[in-house]
Amino acid sequence: MTDLPPTQSGPPGDVDPNAGPPGVRVLAQFIRDLSFENPLAPDSLRAGPQPQIDLGVEMNAKGRPDGFFDVELKLTARAMRETEAVFHVELVYCGLFQIVGVPEQELEPVLMIECPRFLFPFARRIIADLTAEGGFPPFMLEPIDFAAVYAARMQGQQPGAPPAFA
Repeated sequence: MTDLPPTQSGPPGDVDPNAGPPGVRVLAQFIRDLSFENPLAPDSLRAGPQPQIDLGVEMNAKGRPDGFFDVELKLTARAMRETEAVFHVELVYCGLFQIVGVPEQELEPVLMIECPRFLFPFARRIIADLTAEGGFPPFMLEPIDFAAVYAARMQGQQPGAPPAFA
């Protein structure tokens, strides 16, 4: 996908042969929700066994009346040491996207795979900075295969279910 010059626009999913190549443009990025819990501080900051970290990834997208798309990337990480919570972080990081030249049948994968790929590096940095400010070593998320997450989500949907975006 390519970035678009600011002058291109059009209805979502509308394919105009004169519009040029398909493109995705990030219009805005922002934190919608952010939470960090460090329930046992300062005791949790002492050296101890390596915590077990569970990571959750969710993606959502919805069309807007202005023809743009609101895409959410929700990342949750819970660190546990034995039965005690070390930290819990939840971030909903969003982007406002303009998408042109993409056929309707290919729009959902663009929204659920390509758009989160644009957002991920920024969300990753926020989580690393937040855990460091919480007194821990920065928690650096490994790269995420959004195509695999999307495929798993699609396999879990019932036949005839609505698409992953509205």
